[in-house]
Amino acid sequence: MLFLNQHPNINFTIEGHCDERGSVEYNLALGDKRATAVKNALTIAAINPSRITVISMRKEKPFCSESNEACWQQNRRGHFVYQK
Repeated sequence: MLFLNQHPNINFTIEGHCDERGSVEYNLALGDKRATAVKNALTIAAINPSRITVISMRKEKPFCSESNEACWQQNRRGHFVYQK
């Protein structure tokens, strides 16, 4: 967060990702909830919320493609994307 505080001109998106299990609707809501939780934590840490966009990526961009718990854990994440 120190980096974000030192660079107040940087805007970014937080993508909420999910594993492959669950319905489309469930994963859409879960991805949004995950991204919003990260945004809220950053806001509490004094990052201006107007710099942050959130989006649910559902299960569309997995980090790991195997079907096991270790892989699913890697796919459940809030991913930062720099906005130009």
